[in-house]
Amino acid sequence: MMTEKKPHPAHVAIAELMALTENRYKGDPNFMSSLARGLMVLQAFSPAYQALSTAEISKATGLHRAAVRRCLYTLNALGFVDSTDNRHYHLLPKVLTLGQAYLQGSDLARHAQKALDYLAKELNQSCSVATYDAGMILYVARSSVKKILQIDLGRGSRLPAYATSMGQVLLSELPSAQLDHYLATTPLLPFTEFTLTDPQSLRERLTEIKAKGYAINDQQLELGLTSLAVPMYSAKGKVVAAMNVGMSSSQSDIGELKQHLLPRLQRAAMELSLVL
Repeated sequence: MMTEKKPHPAHVAIAELMALTENRYKGDPNFMSSLARGLMVLQAFSPAYQALSTAEISKATGLHRAAVRRCLYTLNALGFVDSTDNRHYHLLPKVLTLGQAYLQGSDLARHAQKALDYLAKELNQSCSVATYDAGMILYVARSSVKKILQIDLGRGSRLPAYATSMGQVLLSELPSAQLDHYLATTPLLPFTEFTLTDPQSLRERLTEIKAKGYAINDQQLELGLTSLAVPMYSAKGKVVAAMNVGMSSSQSDIGELKQHLLPRLQRAAMELSLVL
């Protein structure tokens, strides 16, 4: 059951899809609204919500129940979802095929996992690499040393860019027009009392991050979580991803982060960038 009061990352992803469907591509004859609805239904599922009813998916996506039922019927026929009680649906392993081709064919994902495994062992902290994906960050590699998040994260996980250290690094590198559109259309929902929900405050933070070359996120996504992120550059000098290290806020001191962890994180990001 969906009883959490704070926004769930899956719901933020759905909001992004809804914004694209209702604003940017509304009336576009080449845009398949039915496909968009099916993807919204798939994104309603998450580790926190593994079994959902038609009514719960309708509430999460804003779609009419009849549309949700048709999507579920089609996804079930194609082998992507199933229901054992004819009321609650869950994902089937076939959904993994949607992202497996990217993960196996991506140089970034392949090399990043090896680099993170080494870095996480060196720092004794969980490390990740993510790319920017339509207002979200997409985890392409992650090495988890200890569980510090209530949310289970792994390759393929997505989180809202504005509430994460890697997301803020990537947002700070967007062209001005793209950032303006993002701030004007993205619902900045509060995950904690520290989440930046004012567009102007977020814009100022992104300007500061771009100037410094790193982002420190202190409990903006989840209470008790602090993370440090740096950009990763391609051979042409373009930011293509971000790398971060996350730790318990009780174990972190901002000064120590910048003095001890930042240089090692920057070095690891630079070394990984050389093989891309």
